[in-house]
Amino acid sequence: MAGLARAVSLFAAAVFVVVAGGVVAGDVAAEGVSGFPTALRLERASPPRAAGGEIKVDELVARDRARHGRLLRGRRLQSSVSAVGGGRGGAAAGGVVDFPVDGSADPFTVGLYFTRVKLGNPPKEFYVQIDTGSDILWVTCSSCSGCPKSSGLGIELQFFDPPKSSTASAISCSDHRCSSAAQSSEAICSQGSQCGYSFQYGDGSGTSGYYVSDTLYFDTVMADDSILNASTSIVFGCSNSQSGDLTKPDRAVDGILGFGQNDLSVISQLYSRGVTPKVFSHCLKSSDNGGGILVLGHIVEPGITYTPLVQSQPHYNLNLQSIAVSGHTLRIDSSVFSTSSNQGTIVDSGTTLAYLAEKAYDPFVNAITAAVPPSVRPIVSKGNQCFVTSSSVDVFPSVVLNFEGSASLNLKPEDYLLQQGSVDSSIMWCMGWQKSQGSGITILGDLVLKDKIFIYDLAAQRIGWANYDCSLPVNVSTSTGTNEFINTGQLSMNSAPSRPSLIHLGAIAFIAHLVVKGVSHL
Repeated sequence: MAGLARAVSLFAAAVFVVVAGGVVAGDVAAEGVSGFPTALRLERASPPRAAGGEIKVDELVARDRARHGRLLRGRRLQSSVSAVGGGRGGAAAGGVVDFPVDGSADPFTVGLYFTRVKLGNPPKEFYVQIDTGSDILWVTCSSCSGCPKSSGLGIELQFFDPPKSSTASAISCSDHRCSSAAQSSEAICSQGSQCGYSFQYGDGSGTSGYYVSDTLYFDTVMADDSILNASTSIVFGCSNSQSGDLTKPDRAVDGILGFGQNDLSVISQLYSRGVTPKVFSHCLKSSDNGGGILVLGHIVEPGITYTPLVQSQPHYNLNLQSIAVSGHTLRIDSSVFSTSSNQGTIVDSGTTLAYLAEKAYDPFVNAITAAVPPSVRPIVSKGNQCFVTSSSVDVFPSVVLNFEGSASLNLKPEDYLLQQGSVDSSIMWCMGWQKSQGSGITILGDLVLKDKIFIYDLAAQRIGWANYDCSLPVNVSTSTGTNEFINTGQLSMNSAPSRPSLIHLGAIAFIAHLVVKGVSHL
């Protein structure tokens, strides 16, 4: 019966892909509709590669280091809940927002994940990068200086023009939401002026502009067979100046959609308006064609292991306590992993590889090398520890990361090794984990996160995970108390039909369970 129920759920979810469109513009907010299923397509694009098309590990490391310059040294907002609350003011919400992932988990594909959002009235569509390492949603303004005009990603860049939106309003310095942001150095204010911001990143890039409030649109499927446009107001940044890597057209997008913990982040604002719970999850496929899912809402799959988030940290920090290789705990002082201003363990889906604190790295690599069978030949290639073997990757040892609360993250060899070509008809595997030179920072990037559900439960201040086939639907819970499957398929970005045909009707009952009460149009 369980297999039959899941087969029915898979069918319903597959039909849901046909019914539910992506972000669709609308003229009228959906009054009284809050916890709705909403779909935004998350895409991964690859800019043109250099001649030969081969990406080296050192190029991946360089790209990650540029991001870490932003992640570790970028200044962040320190706003309060009361300052950004609106509508239902932080009331519990049970909606489900689904971001199906497109793209490859292959770390040698130079890409980025982005989705499309519609803002303003009349609505305009923007390509924005999904980023769990930053907080606010910002898009490029029409007045932007130094901003790219074209993109090597094959997308047409847009510019937000507040005067052309009938629902846009700038946030003044006297606004309570600006007063909140002014607690940090990113809020730039003078008497009677607009509330501005400036993000200067450690990799030399940056953006500055001012905050605006305008309408964010969603496409909602109702239980009465209709497609309803719903919306809510949201505060976001209007960028009028960019520098550094943000100005490069080869990977340019219209902005960034932040999913950090700050109260001005998208997840926090949607929660405060009663749209979604304060929890989101991702599941990244490792197959060649990649894909996966990003869900705002409660996932209730069995076997989820949770560990507490480290309190009062701007990033998703966890208390890593020890590492075991082939069942043997490494002799590493636990203080190496403790969290402080210059060390700790961060979960970051925007990092391609993984990085281990300097004092822990050599013991880790030495343990892997000592555990491989005689059929595996260790070699050093360009300073990186590699292994040559004609056997399956399964001959390499298992690794377990042990976290606070007796939470263990079990890693397969593919979670710490990268295939790097061949030597004498044998496969060469190299360490995908890199040493954090001169640093106590450990960063768990996509190499570790793939093929697992990762749940960021901000309400309970914890992160959970479980091994999972990310091509399958995930089981989510709605505010009605029912559990439903959310599909990981490709949702159309085009406007859905005004009324489903007969083949769509099998999905309506499924979708009806996901429709819960009240979104306020603020």
